[in-house]
Amino acid sequence: MPVNLDDPRVKRTRELMLQSFMGLLEQKKNIYSISIQDITSYATVNRSTFYAHFQDKYAFLECWMSDKFRKIVELRLTDYTLTGTDDLRTLIQVTFEFLARLRQYMTPGDVQFEPIFEVAIQKEVERLLLRWLHEKVGEQASIAEGMIEPIAKVISWGIFGSAVQWSRNPKQRTVEAMTRDLLAVAITVLEPVN
Repeated sequence: MPVNLDDPRVKRTRELMLQSFMGLLEQKKNIYSISIQDITSYATVNRSTFYAHFQDKYAFLECWMSDKFRKIVELRLTDYTLTGTDDLRTLIQVTFEFLARLRQYMTPGDVQFEPIFEVAIQKEVERLLLRWLHEKVGEQASIAEGMIEPIAKVISWGIFGSAVQWSRNPKQRTVEAMTRDLLAVAITVLEPVN
């Protein structure tokens, strides 16, 4: 039976497991050596509780990365919401900075989890863009509702893909230069909803 994510007990339990993982990460300094048993023991919950919340370690790691990225974005964006191009610029810059920082702390054994983390971050970027575009379009009859999702996907993958490539060799260009250029492209893609 799936858990109700709005239930305060569920939220507390998930938060406890995520905090336990962070504690273990500080101790072990790598992700690959942390097992589900380690997480549940540290959090003082049983394995069945873990599996009631997460399908497996990979689902847990995706949730952990989404949560971590969301918290960083929340520090820079009011109400975790985009309201205009300044906020879009901030989101682009945060994504670049976050991926660069993440890559610095990855150990060789953790590289196997990179695709999971990347998917989690891209989904968060897309979610923010979708919400913003739905609010932005609002009552505009001239914009087909079917355009919003493709636009959000194109921009989110553009931001994310560029940030991933840049984070592999950040010395080529500055975050500011990448942000400026990517924002110009995103604004062009957004033209149908402006």
